[in-house]
Amino acid sequence: MESTKQNSLNASRELPLKWGWLLALGVLMLVLGTFGFYLSTFVTLSTVLVFGAFYLAAGVLQMVQGVKARESRWSGRLLHFSVAIVYMLVGVLIFVDPVAASLGITLALAALFIFIGGMRVFHALSSRKKQRKWVLPVTVGIIDLLLGIVIIASWPSSGLWVIGLLVSLELIMNGWYLVVTALAVKQKGGESLNKTVEEKK
Repeated sequence: MESTKQNSLNASRELPLKWGWLLALGVLMLVLGTFGFYLSTFVTLSTVLVFGAFYLAAGVLQMVQGVKARESRWSGRLLHFSVAIVYMLVGVLIFVDPVAASLGITLALAALFIFIGGMRVFHALSSRKKQRKWVLPVTVGIIDLLLGIVIIASWPSSGLWVIGLLVSLELIMNGWYLVVTALAVKQKGGESLNKTVEEKK
């Protein structure tokens, strides 16, 4: 009984105190994610451009670090400047041709899905003899493999919607999570208020 109360107390402490802004943010994510499904090409190119901006910023920061490091040897500064130039070059190339960048990133994602899916299936089947739970990992691995194959089969046209679709799906999943968390906090607050009223009676 004591452990149950302690677990309930720990769970309540992990919840945020206010639910209004959390609910609003969750609803906003759901709306943006839903629009993202219909505007997947726009979301894809926007995401790629943001990715390029991150590379440019990383290159500038690396350049500043190379100047401020004051390495006694030129080889030390050369490493900083080389990495900075590579970062900025990648960022510039992304901004010059975001469509080509999205095609390349999509192809890399497809290869990653196939690799991860194959590893999951292989590991799950090898653990089958040890009587471990293997059906779910095999199912997830097969889904990853099929997703990677579909992306490659529809490439290069998939390069214009895959990234936007994944970003929109992530927004929707996070939006639902925030909404559920906010409603749980609201319900928890209502229960606490009812307990306070009963105690006063």
